[in-house]
This record gives sequence, C-alpha cells and structure tokens, in this order.
Amino acid sequence: MSSPSNVGRMERHLRDRRDNGAKLLVAYITGGYDGWEAAVESAAAAGADAIEIGIPFSDPVMDGPVIQEASQAALETGATPASVLSSVPKLDTGVPHAVMTYYNLAHHPGHERFAATLAKSAIDAAILPDLPLVESGPWREAASNVGIETIMLAAPTTPDHRLPELCEASKGFVYAVGLLGVTGERAALAATATEIAKRCKEVTDKPVLTGVGIGSPEQAVEASSVADGVIIGSAVVRRLLDGGGAEGVGDLVAAYRAALDAG
Repeated sequence: MSSPSNVGRMERHLRDRRDNGAKLLVAYITGGYDGWEAAVESAAAAGADAIEIGIPFSDPVMDGPVIQEASQAALETGATPASVLSSVPKLDTGVPHAVMTYYNLAHHPGHERFAATLAKSAIDAAILPDLPLVESGPWREAASNVGIETIMLAAPTTPDHRLPELCEASKGFVYAVGLLGVTGERAALAATATEIAKRCKEVTDKPVLTGVGIGSPEQAVEASSVADGVIIGSAVVRRLLDGGGAEGVGDLVAAYRAALDAG
C-alpha cells in the first residue's frame, strides 16, 4: 500500500512504517521539564516512530496527575511555548514531531501566527484536545496552509455518524482515545481502547493509534492487536519524574518497542 502524495511528513512516515509491517510507537514527553530534550532524543533512538512534545499549560483538561506534575514543574522553572518550540529544531531525532497543548495557545496569538510558529519550529503536527471537530475548521485550514497536520481525537463516545468526518479531518494519524477520563497508566487495558480503534479502522485507512490508559508493554501489544500502534505518555513522563533521566526513558521506550516488534 503506497502513501498518498498529498499527506504530510508525519502521516507519510507512519504510513510507510505501518505498511512495512511495523506496529507504531509514539512517545509523549513534557517540553520544558528538566532534561526533556535529551529524553526526546533518547526516545527516538530507542525506537519511537514519532515524538509528541507537550507544551505545558496551566489549566489542562486531558492531562492526568503525572503529566500535570511535570507540566507544573516546567512552568515553575520558566518554560513557555516559545522556549519549548525554540528547542525543537536543535533536537537530533530523525522522526516527526507533534505538539500537544490546548486551544487557547492557538487562539490567543491567532491561528495563522501560531501555525506559522509551529512550522518554523520543526513541528509536523499539532494536537489540541479541547478543540472539537465542529469548531476546528478555521484552525485546520490555517495549519494546513503551512504544512502542519492537525491530529484529531476519536473518543469512545464519538457517535458513528460523526466518526468518518472526524477521521477524514484528522491528518498525521487518528488518535483513538482508549477510555473516558484523563491520561494515566491503568492496571488493565480498557475494553473501550480496542473498541474505538476498531471503529476508526472501519472508516479510515489513515494510521490509527491508541493512547490514554496504556500502562505496560503488554497492554501496548494488546491495544495494537486492533490499532496500528500506541501513544505512551504517562509511563514515559513518570520515568522522568522518578529521576530516570534520558537513559531511563530510552530503556522504557526500548521495552515497548521490543514488545511491539515481538507481537
């Protein structure tokens, strides 16, 4: 299966990896947290297919306690959107980068300005989880005009009649939200994780990645039995909070990579 010619770098890279038989692995790391740049590079070297960089935000609606703690620590040491984004072009990863933050950071400077800033900062895609599909058109257009792919979230509650439109609007990949609630590791994979991935796969050929609630390599393999891959966030950030540093992040991502490759 060949990649469509009109897709961006993120989607093209993930499609190629998927179509060559790989299960996809995206690692989330909180930008601005102490040592985050080295952690990003370590995650990529350990086998992450793309990196999701969180821009810390003071009033998150999706982030669970682990990512909130890292974001708060980053803000308290002076992290800003500008400081995080200015570091991205210096990263040596060789994989696409997405940012995850909240819509106010796009609304306040204006869609065109924020999208242009992302494009100049070696960012390939953006995730704005509090921007609903029905209100996302102006942002998606501004982003697309400068080559930024907007990744949309498909929730377990997304109705069947809305899901094809959401998957069509999503660029880069479709983010299948594994459960209702905030990010964080869970003792077992929620049944909704495979259900929403299956529903997405039925209506799109784009890469479908499951995120939220994946707490172990075994759960990642289970989720990827339906989805094209997974997004690992809280487990990675917890390793940073626990003092594991870039080496610990690399070891963790390598464990997920090995499990996914082994199936």
